Formats: sequence, structure tokens, C-alpha cells
Amino acid sequence: MSRETKISRRRLLLVAASALPAAVGLLPRGGVEAGELSPTRACSDNGDPTPPQMAGPYFKPRSPERDSLLTPGTKGTKIVLTGVVLSTTCQPVPGTLLDFWQCDSDGNYDTTGYTLRGHQFTDADGRYRLETIVPAVYPGRTRHIHVRAQAPNRPVLTTQLYFPGEPGNEGDFLFRRDLLMAIQEQGTVKVARFDFVLKLG
Repeated sequence: MSRETKISRRRLLLVAASALPAAVGLLPRGGVEAGELSPTRACSDNGDPTPPQMAGPYFKPRSPERDSLLTPGTKGTKIVLTGVVLSTTCQPVPGTLLDFWQCDSDGNYDTTGYTLRGHQFTDADGRYRLETIVPAVYPGRTRHIHVRAQAPNRPVLTTQLYFPGEPGNEGDFLFRRDLLMAIQEQGTVKVARFDFVLKLG
């Protein structure tokens, strides 16, 4: 691939990302531009897909379809995560299943129900939007969110997303810098971004 092609692909990705909605708090949906955040790894950086990670012991199938994991009584700092799912050739991947699960603000996973668990599908432009809370830190792990991503009729990618600036990152045996979300503070709410890159071929 020529240098000019790489530059134009990256420019295309940044333009597309600037249109991602990241509505938070009382703002209307789509009222904040996620492009204000630094981009996560672009599909044209080195051609590598988002790296896999272990699912851990708390994955549960058949989570409810929803783009907000917040329910009445949910405690914790709200975070809105947006992004786009792309192929390694920088094409958006509509209809990708994204299944998220995490611990609560006390470090506990719901193993009997579906609190802080849910799945959604990317839109026609490969975009997604998730409302949740910042998970707690628990012994042996740094702060993280689990996710399974599956493009239509393709294999499942299981991975984990991490928070920048966490003291426990470097001591966590699973932590990877290329799985860091880009995060900004907007009042009492955190706005995050992560772009998934899937190998479809």
C-alpha cells in the first residue's frame, strides 16, 4: 500500500469518526461530536485487527438487546462509549453484534440476571453507542469492560477494553495499550471512544 493511500484512508477514518454521536447527560442524542476524542487504533495503521482477549468466567449468553446498561438504582459514574466497527480495509461493518458485560461499582458481576449486560448491532455505517457505568477495580485486575464482536456470518472476537491512566494497568497480566479507550470528562459524565477493527477474510 502506498503512503498516499494510507494517508487518504486515515483521513477518511477521521472524517467518519468525527460524525459519531456521543450524547451524554441531558444533551440530545447526537449532540456531542465523538471526533473531539483522539482516535483509537485506525484500521490503516498496520493492517492488524483488534486483538483478542480471554472472556473470563462471567460471560453469559442471551443478554438483552439494548444500548443502555443503566437501570433504576444503578450506582456509579456514567460513561457513554461510542465508536465504529471497521474491516481491516477500513470499510464500516453494519450489523455487527456487540455484546458487553462488566462488573458493577462494587466489583461484582451479576451471575443470576443481566445487570450491566447487553448486546446491540451496529447501524448502517458501522456505528455503535453504549451507555453504562465505570466498572470498579477488583483484586488481580485493572478496570475493564468485556465485549464480544461478531460481524454477520463471521467468527466471534472476544476482547476487553481498558481505561487510560489506571494505576493497575501495568500490573495486569492481560492489559494491552492497543485496547485502551480514548476518554474525556464532560461534567459528571465520561465520554469514551473505541473503534473495533475486524478481520473478515
